[in-house]
Amino acid sequence: MNKENISALDEVNKGACMGMDAVDFLLDKVKDKNLKQLLKDSYNKYEEISEEANKLYKNYKHDKEEAKDSNIMTKAMTWSGVEMKTFTDKSNSKIAEIMLQGVNMGVIEGRKLLNNKKIDKDVNSLISKFVNMQEKLVEDLKKFL
Repeated sequence: MNKENISALDEVNKGACMGMDAVDFLLDKVKDKNLKQLLKDSYNKYEEISEEANKLYKNYKHDKEEAKDSNIMTKAMTWSGVEMKTFTDKSNSKIAEIMLQGVNMGVIEGRKLLNNKKIDKDVNSLISKFVNMQEKLVEDLKKFL
C-alpha cells in the first residue's frame, strides 16, 4: 500500500510542478489582465497541491526525500513547446489552448489515480482536490478561447 501512495503522490506532485512550470513560461506572454490573474491564481493552487503532496509524502517515506518533481528534460520540453506555440501567436486563445492541453492531461492522470482503490483516504482527498481544481480551471480557460 505504501508503494501505491508514494507513486500517487509522485504523480500529483509532478502534475502540479508541470502546471507551475507552464504558468511560469506563459505569464510574460499574457497581456490580458484577467487571463494573467487566472494564471497567477492557478500557479498558487498548483503550489499548494505540491506542498500538500510533500507533507503527505513524509507519512510514507521516513527520510528527507520529497515527492518527485518534473525533471529537467520535461521542463525543457515544456519551455520549448510553449516558445514554439507562441512564437507567432500570443493571443489569449492560443495561451488558453496551451494551458488546456496540459490541464486536460492532468485531469486524465488524476482520474486514473482516483480509480486506484489501494490508496489511503488522505492521498485520495489530495488527488480529488487536484482534479477538481483542474476541472474548474478548464471551465475558466474556455472563456479565453
